[in-house]
Amino acid sequence: MIVDHRTYELHPGKLREFLGIYEKEGLAVQVKHLGRLVGYYTTEVGNVNEIVHIWGYEDLADRTRRRAAMAADPAWQVYLGKVSGFFKTMNNKILVPTSFSPTN
Repeated sequence: MIVDHRTYELHPGKLREFLGIYEKEGLAVQVKHLGRLVGYYTTEVGNVNEIVHIWGYEDLADRTRRRAAMAADPAWQVYLGKVSGFFKTMNNKILVPTSFSPTN
């Protein structure tokens, strides 16, 4: 298993609006294509304009296949058109579990 850890910084004052659109239009499309949502978080202390979401995949090939299918989905493209202006920065990491990790 690998984990895709994504951190997005939103423009100030946009977090609640973004989360409302995501919950109504983005979440179902992502779950449909990406499958295993490990967690979706907002920052309580620190940069309060930040969201973090974590997705689990079998391997990099599984991630590539799933993300390509999502990118080709017209509903995802409509959603992206609504939220693309909300993001200030994005940071993406692919994490590999250790032999003793509970996710391994």
